Order: sequence, then C-alpha cells, then structure tokens
Amino acid sequence: MIPLEPDRYYHIYNHANGRDELFTEDRHYRFFLRRYIHFIQPVANTFAYCLMPNHFHLLIRIKERKGLQELESFPKFETLEKFISKQFANLFSSYTQAFNRSQNRKGSLFYKNFRRKEITTEEYFAKLVNYIHFNPVVHGFTEYPGDWKYSSYQAILSGKSTMVARSETIAWFGGLDNFMACHRHPFDITI
Repeated sequence: MIPLEPDRYYHIYNHANGRDELFTEDRHYRFFLRRYIHFIQPVANTFAYCLMPNHFHLLIRIKERKGLQELESFPKFETLEKFISKQFANLFSSYTQAFNRSQNRKGSLFYKNFRRKEITTEEYFAKLVNYIHFNPVVHGFTEYPGDWKYSSYQAILSGKSTMVARSETIAWFGGLDNFMACHRHPFDITI
C-alpha cells in the first residue's frame, strides 16, 4: 500500500464490509462530513468527494510538510506518513463507533484498509473529479450529478462556504463554464 505523502494528490476510496451500508440516513452523511472536517481538513485539501450508501470517493492533496509538522496534533514520535494515515483511521473509527451505536450493531463497518491512488497528471485529476461526481448517476441514484446532495458538485457551483477547494478545482478545468461542460457526460476512467 502506498503511503500518503505531503504535497501529493490522491484518490481515496473505501467500501462498507460485505453488503452493509455506510450511510442509511441523512444524519449519517452529515456526521461523516463533520468528522471528515475534524480529522482530515487539518492534513489535506479536498477537491472532490462523493458519499454513496455503501462507499465513498475523495480527491485530496496532502498539505505541505512544514504545515503538517506545525500542527499541534502532530506527535513528534511519528512520521508524517503515519500521522496522516492515523488521521484517516481516526475518521473511520470515530464514524464506525457512532454508526454502530445508532444502528445497534457491532464490528467493523469499512473494509480494513482504505484504498488510495496517487494522481500524477492533470488529465487524470479532471477525469477523476468527473468520475466522483458521476458516481450517483452510474449507480442509478440520480440522473444528473447535481441531484446528489452528498457530493462536492453543488458545493463547487455554489457561492456558499465549503470544505472543498472550489477555486482550485475550477481552475483545473480552466473555469466554471468548462467545469460544467465537462460534467455533461461521464468520462471513461479506470480506477
């Protein structure tokens, strides 16, 4: 498994164990996003996300080494890579504990190791944003990416405060008009 390194872009994704669902109510999606902001926003910038009933996708950039080392929560005895992975583990553990209490269930909720793929080209970045936003369409939940309320698509289009690095994401597409044009159809992408 590749380590998460400072100042690099990654596609992060994970799935529920077996046939379980990660999110069964609106409040579960909202709670996961609050926990995400608490644990991940200090260590990464978010460019796109989509939470689906049984899986999720994130496009992030780990923050620069210096900024991470200055975080109060960074324990001096760990490497940055371990610290970053620990933040994700804390997110999944925190969410799982709350979800299990609310659903009267026990055990792990997520696959043991979350998946990550480094993003190394601008073309793949743009295709991945499209892929993430089209997930609800491909899985038959909506007809248009903007209809799914648990993705970053609407956050990028709106002027409201968001955890998403909106201006940087739009810049990757060369502007808002091209961002919207690139979301008319799903791109072909291999994950």
